[in-house]
Amino acid sequence: MEKTFQIYYTSDTHGHIFPVNYASNCPENSGLLNLAAQVEKDGNTLVLDGGDSLQGTPLTQYYLENRDQWPVHPVAAAFNAMGLDYFTLGNHDFNFGYEALRDYLKAMNGVCLCNNVEDLGGELRIRPWTVHTLGNGLRVGITGVVTDFVNIWEQPQNLTQLRITDAFRAAKAACAALADQCDIRVCIYHGGFEEDLETGRLLSDSGENLACKIARELDFDVLLTGHQHMAVEDVMLSGTYAVQPPANAGQFLHIIGQWDGTGSQIHSRLMSVGATHDAEPYQSLLPLENAVQNWLDQPIGVLSQSIPPEGKLEAAVHSSQVAALFNQVQLAETGADFSCTSLGNDPVGLASPVTMRGVTAAYLFANTLVVLEITEEVLRQTLERCATYFTLVDGQPQIAEEFLLPKVEHYNYDFYAGLSYTFDLRRPVGSRVIHLAKLDGSPLGGGTFRLCTSNYRATGTGGYEILRECPVLWRGGTEMPDLTARYIQTHSPMPQLHNVEMRVIW
Repeated sequence: MEKTFQIYYTSDTHGHIFPVNYASNCPENSGLLNLAAQVEKDGNTLVLDGGDSLQGTPLTQYYLENRDQWPVHPVAAAFNAMGLDYFTLGNHDFNFGYEALRDYLKAMNGVCLCNNVEDLGGELRIRPWTVHTLGNGLRVGITGVVTDFVNIWEQPQNLTQLRITDAFRAAKAACAALADQCDIRVCIYHGGFEEDLETGRLLSDSGENLACKIARELDFDVLLTGHQHMAVEDVMLSGTYAVQPPANAGQFLHIIGQWDGTGSQIHSRLMSVGATHDAEPYQSLLPLENAVQNWLDQPIGVLSQSIPPEGKLEAAVHSSQVAALFNQVQLAETGADFSCTSLGNDPVGLASPVTMRGVTAAYLFANTLVVLEITEEVLRQTLERCATYFTLVDGQPQIAEEFLLPKVEHYNYDFYAGLSYTFDLRRPVGSRVIHLAKLDGSPLGGGTFRLCTSNYRATGTGGYEILRECPVLWRGGTEMPDLTARYIQTHSPMPQLHNVEMRVIW
């Protein structure tokens, strides 16, 4: 007898709970609270999530820094309102340490499934897999796996009570364990696709994303992916049905399937989040949201001149005043010789007077600072990686495809301070740095130097593997938005900054 099932699937919601754009302070149709109003759940329905839920908005940042003052966990309350059944963890869910993760999991009604996270502290509510029997008797086996690049990206102190093991091996073990226990096997994988889904061309062999390998070599019926923030609505990979929702809770996937005793037919569609929400938990969380809005609108200083939003290509070619500010903060905080920073995927500026809203909109990440010991050769190699951001089309600079596909990664182009350097885009990739000196033009002169960068970049992520091998001289614990706010307060009115001399020629 045919049995039907449906799945509501979200991933990479990144702290988007209320239907608001915090950067512009405008309402928008997004957020878990509005999404919850669209979930129509019966006994043959599963509500699932793919992780990266705790990091990404000023609301979650504010809550996690002040969580002792608020009795209700906002992310958990929103997911509970959705009727979330099972979820896995994303790499950003580890950013705030063991206790923050423990409190989140305790507040969740749903069950966390993550077969490659070993809890050495013994306080996390995590299971490797489960078999859920629907009302019609269909047995659905579900496991969760997070990309093991958590080990590369995460600050060591946040993983002292955790062990993240190989993602593919964990998925394989769960698939085998579920084989004789269920009718349909589902893997929630916080990772993405390493191949172009249309051509099959290999896009990355780093191991960060393994969805195609999982689909090809394992026997899951459904593969729910995330991490890349791609909209993948309906694809069949080697007999496995795969999907991925975009980020920030503006859309979700509604999956409908039929199982006939031997196999399944599945289809899905991306649904846009609507404009309405239920009274609860919206009203219960509103005092927190109001506190966040008040915090965001507090003036913290002024600039001598507002910085208009900077286009991605224009900023990369001509340098960025926003990046110069972040680099100046990093140099002042650490006393390093040089600094590098990156910007988010969207054009950003900074208005004056400066508010926390402006700072958090300009610096999107929960990054802390690391000082590395480097040589001139390390600098040259990292700058050559930056120079791969460009390609020439009809003699004019454009952004290279590898920074756009399969995932937009403008944040892997770094801006430097304390240096003078020139890229010649007419030269082959790998030999484009034709000038490298100190800011005053004098030679670097050999020896070692101190480079301040983010904890994210210090892991070598984004094509900067050489940084992973550099000795760590210092690690900070304060996140960059807070450091930036403090610096602007201290140095207001902030003048225009000239802490780099860079040229791009073509």
